[in-house]
Amino acid sequence: MEKQIGHVTHYFNHLGVAAIVVEDEDLRVGDEIHIKGHKTDLVQPVESLQYEHLDIPEAHRGQNVGVKVKNHVREHDIVYKVYM
Repeated sequence: MEKQIGHVTHYFNHLGVAAIVVEDEDLRVGDEIHIKGHKTDLVQPVESLQYEHLDIPEAHRGQNVGVKVKNHVREHDIVYKVYM
């Protein structure tokens, strides 16, 4: 089961980091996410979160956070939280 929780606002290619705005539900280190778009289909655990260049354990609604991703993602890709 998946629930949409946000979207990608930017991708930093040189860092492999997606800027994600959290719109609906908190996002924590260890959560499984699915990033889906026209050319994107990536499922991975959240291994780290950064807010204003500081590591944080969880992100709350309204925050724009950095998430290290394993593959290229694109602006406007939708971010889902995966529930097992």
